[in-house]
Amino acid sequence: MLSDGAQVLQPRAYDGDLGLGFKSQFAIVNGVKLHFVEGGEGQRTVVLIPGWPQTWYAWHKIMPDVANTYHVVAVDIRGMGESSRPESGYDTETLANDISALMDKLGISRYSVVGHDIGMWIAYSLAAKHGAQIDKLVVSEAFIPGVSPTPPMLQPPEKNAGLTQFMFNQLRDLPEFLVAGREASYLRWNVEHRAYWPDRVAVDEYIRAYSVPGAMRAGFEYYRAIPLTMHQNQELKKRKLIMPVLAIGAAFASGETTVATMKSVSDNVKSKIVAQCGHYIPEECPGEFLNELMPFLAE
Repeated sequence: MLSDGAQVLQPRAYDGDLGLGFKSQFAIVNGVKLHFVEGGEGQRTVVLIPGWPQTWYAWHKIMPDVANTYHVVAVDIRGMGESSRPESGYDTETLANDISALMDKLGISRYSVVGHDIGMWIAYSLAAKHGAQIDKLVVSEAFIPGVSPTPPMLQPPEKNAGLTQFMFNQLRDLPEFLVAGREASYLRWNVEHRAYWPDRVAVDEYIRAYSVPGAMRAGFEYYRAIPLTMHQNQELKKRKLIMPVLAIGAAFASGETTVATMKSVSDNVKSKIVAQCGHYIPEECPGEFLNELMPFLAE
């Protein structure tokens, strides 16, 4: 799927068992090295953007099914997984521009986008800025800074656990100091407090990915960039999205907030709340996720 002259680095074989020709590749875009896992034989492309604290692997349970029909590109955004970790560029406009540049480099002029968690933030910015390239937009489980109403922080702890990272991760230096050597404990706490089925989330893989030098710092930078992201989105939301949107929430997580957020920026939104599911829908409830995703993409 590469265009002539594209600067894509030598791929290495993906070691997992996803089938359908999936393999890891790297490309240099906007001065950063992006890692992505690519497979499938379809003529139409679906781009998968994960959230934090995950990597491209957040999609591993749905990728084989999607790849039966579509060409699939699951991306580690800058700062995540096997991608490089620059000092700056963690606002969603820059992250969205990275994805758009990657698609240009791969010679893909039109594609659908699926974003989860902060991947939903990026997917929204990508759709708002590069809408002419995007066929369908699918988002799950987030509110979007600068678009959604700011959630109340002064709630009982049992209701506020899902928002803890937004406050803690934005602090300068302290998170790195406190989490160093305790990455496993911090990531497990996040998953256990946000998942309905935590045993279905590949937390060990994410602990591996975020235990290398610089990985947690890069993850915190997505949250430290929230003020800039909010400023960008306050401009973007003045114009409605032009492509069909599917918003998927979980009954035991963001739920209706995900749906209401997208209805505020689009007049063409389908929605689904997945029952008996927590925040990490593509891993906790992949069958239910696919039941909504595949018909929507095929419309």
